[in-house]
Amino acid sequence: MEVKELLRGGQFLVKESPCDSIFTPEDFSEEQLMMRDAVKEFNDREVIAKRDRFEAKDYALTEAVMRKAGEMGFLGVSVPEAYGGLEMGFVSSMLVCEYISSGTGSFSTAFGAHTGIGTMPITLYGTEAQKQKYVPKLASGQWFGAYCLTEPEAGSDANSGKTTATLSKDGSYYSISGQKMWISNAGFCNVFIVFARIENDKNITGFIVENDPSNGITLGEEEHKLGIRASSTRQVFFNDTKVPIENMLSDRQNGFKIAMNALNIGRIKLAAACIDSQRRITTDAIVYANARKQFKTPIAEFGAIKHKLAEMATNTYVSESACYRAAKEIEDRIAMRIENGNSHQQAELKGVEEYAIECSILKVAVSENVQNCADEGIQVFGGMGFSEETPMEAAWRDARIARIYEGTNEINRMICIGMLIKKAMKGHVDLLGPAVKVKEELMGIPSFETPNYTAPLSQEKAVLKNLKKVFLMVAGAGIEKYGPQIEEQQQLLLNAADILIQIYMAESAILRTEKNIFRFGEAAQKHQTEMSQLYLYNAVDIITKSAKNGIVSFVEGDEQRMMLMGLKRFTKYSHYPNVAALRGNIADKVNKENAYCF
Repeated sequence: MEVKELLRGGQFLVKESPCDSIFTPEDFSEEQLMMRDAVKEFNDREVIAKRDRFEAKDYALTEAVMRKAGEMGFLGVSVPEAYGGLEMGFVSSMLVCEYISSGTGSFSTAFGAHTGIGTMPITLYGTEAQKQKYVPKLASGQWFGAYCLTEPEAGSDANSGKTTATLSKDGSYYSISGQKMWISNAGFCNVFIVFARIENDKNITGFIVENDPSNGITLGEEEHKLGIRASSTRQVFFNDTKVPIENMLSDRQNGFKIAMNALNIGRIKLAAACIDSQRRITTDAIVYANARKQFKTPIAEFGAIKHKLAEMATNTYVSESACYRAAKEIEDRIAMRIENGNSHQQAELKGVEEYAIECSILKVAVSENVQNCADEGIQVFGGMGFSEETPMEAAWRDARIARIYEGTNEINRMICIGMLIKKAMKGHVDLLGPAVKVKEELMGIPSFETPNYTAPLSQEKAVLKNLKKVFLMVAGAGIEKYGPQIEEQQQLLLNAADILIQIYMAESAILRTEKNIFRFGEAAQKHQTEMSQLYLYNAVDIITKSAKNGIVSFVEGDEQRMMLMGLKRFTKYSHYPNVAALRGNIADKVNKENAYCF
């Protein structure tokens, strides 16, 4: 695929994506597979083997394992070689993040906070002198980073922080005062990325602040949390902390932009961090279900358990499919920008920013998938699942935070729709044209012919095409009614977001499976086809409910009746799949392999 053919962020909604244009996990290079295996071995040896110590709040262990990860080069995967990193592509950095994160949420959080929001702001926004001074130490694990944005009165509204930065009379330093909370890695970090407001500026400004207790920096006690127990999480207090003017990060008032772009990277990396966790939870549930007998039969053979295992496996497959599809699009966009003369900094910033919609979609979908997976894992284990003797209860507790940090899932749902509308207004995604066509189609007479689907997944692709019409119908009518004020209609935005999310996730799985059918044959992709069909079937239900909620809430009379009829038309199958058989086949496969095996 030529880079110039890349779809822009959000265009998946209005443009067809041929299956051979997307990247799948089956496309990993030899180098990527070697890196994956090295990370898996590290995770097994240094994290999973010590899981009990992490659950016992052994903060020193988290720091020690982070240092070992630095020695292995894992902390510098995406850092340019010029600053001591491996300068591997975005897909490789996702792969490392995925497989190093599944042992425990404690280490996953420490790793993600350091490599993402702790290091990337300097790499992407720092001056040459700042990068030379700080990034090699961060990439090697000699130093650790933390990110100070959240305050007691500034959570989702990140730009409302009260921390102040006052320029000294001689103009040589800023004096920072304020309180930050929920700061990951605070207990052992060497450098903070701190956001503060200068005078009465509209926007906050970023600063690089070294952790020196003698410079007015004090830490609160470790927070006692539901999960991620050995992740150091503390309040940080700044009291006239002196920061040299050369440690301002980027330009004055650019802090909000830094924060948002750092979070875009954090969101897709968080999604990656949840994939192997799903895989491991699913495998643990399968192994237990095969071993546990009730009524003289392994519970894995009962239909109720098969239902759960099939859904867990399916959502894992779909999560992986969507994450690596987006990761490669970002990687290709970065490469295209570098080819066009952008610096590494500009290319990565703009490359990720282009796919902010997809980053938010993945953050929401995969964090909810891993939570559901862990919840069902506990249910498969029954009473044992509630015990600390099994890994399920810790997995469930650790998964819960993923729906909150990097922007709550509610905020991310509204971000993905808000970004899509902004892209439409800029002409980057043509929503208006397709929305008008859907409206015209609603006024026309529907076809009553029954299509003859012969190619694999051809019916699913047709259904998917109609689901995009559902989104255009609901969003188009919403924009027509509310205009720019649609941003105030949060319940409608949440409904639209759920439609958008399901479309992207379902399409990613279908395209991955279709691509692999062409490569490996239909028989080799039998269960992957069934998982793609099952996920789409579930997605249609979610989309139908979300669209109906939206329609009946903001339109009335004839327009409402017409849209509800359109919804029925656009969510219809010609031939409904036998979902009980799909679930049974998927469960039989994983039970036979005694593991998640796709």
